[in-house]
Amino acid sequence: MSSSLRIAINGYGRIGRCFLRALYESPLKNTLQIVSINEPADLATIAYLSRFDSTHGVFPGKIEIGADCLIVDGRKIGVTHACVPEEVDWKGIGVDLLIECSGCYTQRQDFDRFVEAGCERLLISQPGRSAQDVDLTVVYGINHGELGRDQRIVSNASCTTNAVVPVLDQLHRAFGIGHVFLTTLHSVMNDQPLIDGYHHSDLRRTRSAMQSMIPVGTGLAQGVERFLPQLAGRVQAKAIRVPILNVSAIDVVVELGCDATAREINLLLSEAAAAQPGLIAYSVDPHASIDFSHNPHSVIVDGSQTRINGPRFANLLLWFDNEWGYANRMLDVANYWSKRFR
Repeated sequence: MSSSLRIAINGYGRIGRCFLRALYESPLKNTLQIVSINEPADLATIAYLSRFDSTHGVFPGKIEIGADCLIVDGRKIGVTHACVPEEVDWKGIGVDLLIECSGCYTQRQDFDRFVEAGCERLLISQPGRSAQDVDLTVVYGINHGELGRDQRIVSNASCTTNAVVPVLDQLHRAFGIGHVFLTTLHSVMNDQPLIDGYHHSDLRRTRSAMQSMIPVGTGLAQGVERFLPQLAGRVQAKAIRVPILNVSAIDVVVELGCDATAREINLLLSEAAAAQPGLIAYSVDPHASIDFSHNPHSVIVDGSQTRINGPRFANLLLWFDNEWGYANRMLDVANYWSKRFR
């Protein structure tokens, strides 16, 4: 393991734990090594939530507790409990890449604190506040080839951007796109209370996550336009949280630039799925959302739901596991990027 990429995770919540589990369920566990986790929670709770997960099941390997460390399948992972970047000796740990999953940081000045504290590079599990707050925002399969030695701070975009951009890219290349409206039906998140309770800024998110469908704000339109700038000003989006634990969907309404049939759209996307295995999937089976829990694809196109209204007005339904699919794309980006900067 001496030549392995040394990875640390900062913030060991849903995505942090899924990233660790995805690595240990992947052949990449032999080339990427998690050496450190920084999470304010106590070690016993960290170990327990690593072993048992209400969504993804029991960890398939062995997890033990050592002296200030987790022992995962016999490998020690040091655990610290700092609340700010400067309180961890990242340089002493010898971190090649930090997976920043706390969700607490969105601006370059905050990301720079990790670099100054000894982290050579950061891969962030959310978009930066603006494109300028990071060196590159990546959707794997679209622009990961731009990763190189010069970047220090890279965003893995959002789970919804990873799901919809590959599909819109295919549609735009084949038919052209006039306008797009996206409605995300997203599973609940941990910024919502189980029963009505206070929220720091959004009155709708004071309401019980498990009793209502709740509209929330979304930056998906801006995320799409970062990757498809030719659609700038022509993308609108809204998001509704729905009371399920995992798996989300995007209802896509798109005005095409030329005439197309539902069959032509489905053929295009099924061929894209065959050309990009592991990223895009395609199905016409009568699905429910639970079918895609623990699915590693960025997006699954539900061809049974493709509709055309008039020659150029199309409606599609896209599924994605907003936790597992996203964590696997972070793993892909970490692996690809490491080959460019090492």
